[in-house]
Amino acid sequence: MTDALLTVSNLSKTFDGLKAVEDFSCMIAKGKIVGLIGPNGAGKTTVFNIITGFLAADAGEIHYAGKNITRLPPYRIAHNGIVRTFQDLRLIASLPVIENILLARQKQTGENWLATFALRKKVLKEEHENRQIALDILNQVGLANKHEHLAGALSYGQQKLLTLACCLAAEADLLLLDEPVSGVHPSMIEKMLALMAQLAASGKTILFIEHNLDVVMQVSD
Repeated sequence: MTDALLTVSNLSKTFDGLKAVEDFSCMIAKGKIVGLIGPNGAGKTTVFNIITGFLAADAGEIHYAGKNITRLPPYRIAHNGIVRTFQDLRLIASLPVIENILLARQKQTGENWLATFALRKKVLKEEHENRQIALDILNQVGLANKHEHLAGALSYGQQKLLTLACCLAAEADLLLLDEPVSGVHPSMIEKMLALMAQLAASGKTILFIEHNLDVVMQVSD
């Protein structure tokens, strides 16, 4: 596959003598949806952790958009265009939905406290633009009417949508979704799968972990 956006070659990872991942390889083309399946304990989330820099592989390489990202830290991998969700969601429950989205925006001028004072007009303009982007994303995932609600007050399915919205806020091209429809209502499953298909049609690439083979067959390329 010469047009692969992501190429993973011969990844291996061992924990205390136990092989969590052994010689794992895959190639994913831009705009595709690919399901990663296997029983519990097969190392699927470990693969995600290695790709996104949260774990170092014992062996193997990862290339994204032609660049070797094998040893990059998570923040640099995110800046390169790969973001992920987690099974435990990792939202800030005590903050409003829209604030969770805004925190996911990358390379904000206001992150530098000196710029907050020296470039105040630019920071304020950027904050206004980011808020509008966040509202647009929430509308895209169907949570626009929840933007001022606390993230912790959302249903579990809505929280899963919010984690996906946070990925979109980072403007990444490759989304790694860890069990995006696990434990949610069937109607929410259909909503999530439709959203994933829309994202792929718009050029996003998705690698997702799922145990429900019907779901995998329904949405994967």
